[in-house]
Amino acid sequence: MTGTDRPRCIDLNADLGEGVGDDAAMMRIISSASIACGLHAGGPDDMAAAFAAARANGVTVGAHPGYADRANFGRIPVPHSLDEVERLVAWQVGAACGMAALAGHRITYVKPHGALYSLAAADPEVALAVARAVRAVDPAMAVLCLAGSDGAKATASAGLRVAGEIFADRAYRPDGSLVPRKDMGAVLNDPAEVLTRILQILATGRITAIDGTQMALSMDSICVHGDTPGAVALAHGVRSALTAAGWRIAPFAP
Repeated sequence: MTGTDRPRCIDLNADLGEGVGDDAAMMRIISSASIACGLHAGGPDDMAAAFAAARANGVTVGAHPGYADRANFGRIPVPHSLDEVERLVAWQVGAACGMAALAGHRITYVKPHGALYSLAAADPEVALAVARAVRAVDPAMAVLCLAGSDGAKATASAGLRVAGEIFADRAYRPDGSLVPRKDMGAVLNDPAEVLTRILQILATGRITAIDGTQMALSMDSICVHGDTPGAVALAHGVRSALTAAGWRIAPFAP
């Protein structure tokens, strides 16, 4: 749904448990946290701390599986067969479920990380491999996908609940994909620009691409990256602006 048809309730999420940034502060602002599963970043201690902090703050948690490539923070594509993608995701989601249970919390969704997220958004076959892994672990879990992407449609066709995500601090291409981080202007660092952009998207149901193209998107969650400079202040500003505009912040997969 878009514009006035959209219920005035939105999720605010961040990717945490990666051993960078101020997770404790972010947990006091967001409604959902995607927790790294120990391959692209983080590890058992980071996961345990993140799940405990989320539980203490009433924050919903998801598994955030990525490529086993710490040197590049999981942001560079790593060749995998579809079977390998399934195993990679199932392994990490299963580990996250165990660590969440140890902290007295529960995983309710999955969001792939970095290059795996982008590939799943663009390639329906990869999205279906991720969906098969999620379904094998727990078919009740939702999958957080790039809003409007082919991967989101493929995931829904697999019978899983899909939530559409937009990024407060990332630029978009005209086809709805994210501008690669290596490109100039890919990450938005001006808080005023980010806040204006988010409120406009929620008011109109449309997002402006880097070339000025307008795209209609259905969205359930807004992501603010926890590892970018000024992330806490930006997340706080986004939440305050949304609240002031009459939006209720609530998890999409409680």
